[in-house]
Amino acid sequence: MKDLTDTRHTAKRDGPQVLDAARLFREHAEFVANFAVRLGVGRPEVDDVVQEVFLVAHRRGGFVPGPARPTTWLAEITLRVVSAGRRKRRRSWEDADTEAVAAASAHAGSSPGEQAEASEALRRVQQALDTLEEGKRAVFILFELEGESCEAIAAGLGIPIGTVYSRLHKARKQFMEAHARLVAAPARPLARSQTVTS
Repeated sequence: MKDLTDTRHTAKRDGPQVLDAARLFREHAEFVANFAVRLGVGRPEVDDVVQEVFLVAHRRGGFVPGPARPTTWLAEITLRVVSAGRRKRRRSWEDADTEAVAAASAHAGSSPGEQAEASEALRRVQQALDTLEEGKRAVFILFELEGESCEAIAAGLGIPIGTVYSRLHKARKQFMEAHARLVAAPARPLARSQTVTS
């Protein structure tokens, strides 16, 4: 079996240089992990999903530069890996660990109240994302959160550009409605372990 860290095995085809799986992993593993979480994969399963994504990338012979960016191509693979995992296990990974994301993104100097607000805001965003069907969610995340162009999303996911625009429009509407409902809903009560004592 080939050593994925050995760059001497970088695939070459006629035309542009192919980015091999090892280089893709070094440069984009964090993106794949974050994208998987945004798709609703639970923290315990993220490493397995990342590993499977880069195995698929290796089997495909690496990324050939073209209209899609490497992150869009990896997002398409991630979406397929997550979808296949859900079908295979017949269970949903709906509960992403937004508390860990909130803790990681909170500023060190933030007060406990600010950290709680940030955690709650991230929880609402994840819950609103969870209301979107996978195809819409992938397009929404790539466009709104990752800054990909509609053309790059279409090329990376292998779908017509009109489908990208349609999914993006519907996803924005559904996301905004779900998020508005969550913001309007009363905040979750603190658990006993989170109760603030004066």
